[in-house]
Amino acid sequence: MTRWIGILTGIVAAVGPLPASGEDRVLTFQPSKTSVTFTLKATGHDIDGALPVAFGEIRFDPDTGAASGQITIDVRRGQTGNSLRDWEMRKNVLETERYPTAVFQPNRVQGTLAPSGTSDLVLAGIVTFHGSEHALNVPVRATLSGDSVTAEAVFDVPYIAWGLRDPSLLFLRVAPVVAVTVKTESSLRPAGGAR
Repeated sequence: MTRWIGILTGIVAAVGPLPASGEDRVLTFQPSKTSVTFTLKATGHDIDGALPVAFGEIRFDPDTGAASGQITIDVRRGQTGNSLRDWEMRKNVLETERYPTAVFQPNRVQGTLAPSGTSDLVLAGIVTFHGSEHALNVPVRATLSGDSVTAEAVFDVPYIAWGLRDPSLLFLRVAPVVAVTVKTESSLRPAGGAR
């Protein structure tokens, strides 16, 4: 019996303490493993681009769904593959000198993150973009494997309704909504655990 207690103690020590029920979890984004891309429909073609994530960390309580933290996107470095269009986008549409970042601050996770496999969730919160705050619900498909989470979120941003300039010209019309896709491979840990 003593031998089995010793073996179990060794296994627990090797694996580490399991998070207690109700303990907050922290999801930390790795910018090098996170992509934010967008597609804007335009006359005759779509405009595709990318924005880098500067920082991302979400803390949430799996029992209550309460969440906090932020995801910060550096809109100054947005690119579409066309330098002239990028200059116009940054200067006259995004106005990045005045508004260099977009920040999403979650306040609730709707749904349950399964201990393994794929879960469909909604991340609700406030996005601060171009000097204004807007409520945003982001559908997320997340897959948990150990302490690693891969996730994808696809949602629309009604940028013109949110106060940004319409970049349409005489013969070029663009949609008033831009489709955004976020993909990430992030680490998940108990809030009290080591980084």
